[in-house]
Amino acid sequence: MQWLEIVSYVGIGIGVLQFLIVLVHVISHPQTMKVMNVVWPITGLYFPLIGLWMYYKLGVPDAKQKMDHHMNHSDHKEMHHSDKPFWQSVVVSTTHCSSGCSLGDLLGAPIVFLTGLTMAGSTLFADYVVEFVLAYILGIAFQYYGMGMGSKPAEEKLKNAIKADTWSLIAFEIGMFAWMALSHYVFFSEPPKPNGPVFWFMMQIAMMIGFGTSYPANWYLVKKGVKHAM
Repeated sequence: MQWLEIVSYVGIGIGVLQFLIVLVHVISHPQTMKVMNVVWPITGLYFPLIGLWMYYKLGVPDAKQKMDHHMNHSDHKEMHHSDKPFWQSVVVSTTHCSSGCSLGDLLGAPIVFLTGLTMAGSTLFADYVVEFVLAYILGIAFQYYGMGMGSKPAEEKLKNAIKADTWSLIAFEIGMFAWMALSHYVFFSEPPKPNGPVFWFMMQIAMMIGFGTSYPANWYLVKKGVKHAM
């Protein structure tokens, strides 16, 4: 077994362990915003060590304040955590966006691999298209169900979700797809495939980079009021 495979198994193992730790914790300590009960475990899955730290630093305090938020019945009751510094609110907003994207990517890669789908003779291009479509659908869904819009019409909620999440989602995919291209064309003589650990370790890194490229977009959107601080 090559050293990169060993590192890959370690990275993936840490991610899976974090996923389980956070999942067990959110089951017994549900989040104020219900969609975050899905977001935090996914963050732990693709963000070794840092994801677990973010949950206990930024997610657990939110769970402890759940009763206070239930007392507030404004339209945006689930979106405003005024006790957090701005940068922390943006981090949480970025985890929200990135988890929807990551879930789409995690589903898309096996679909392309198992179906043998190619576009322009390339599996990478097929990955890009399938993963982007799934990431967009799931990212908007995460935003939609986390809007906390009360009795506003579903059409308006969907419009606001698209407005709030599209640019941050694109920013995430730009960072992720750039790393995937390097993995496909530069780092390996033969690109790793989804039936091996190296592929998924590269995906972990790609998702972390996507988080990094999405953070400035989320910062701008929250600052301008397009997205609500979380």
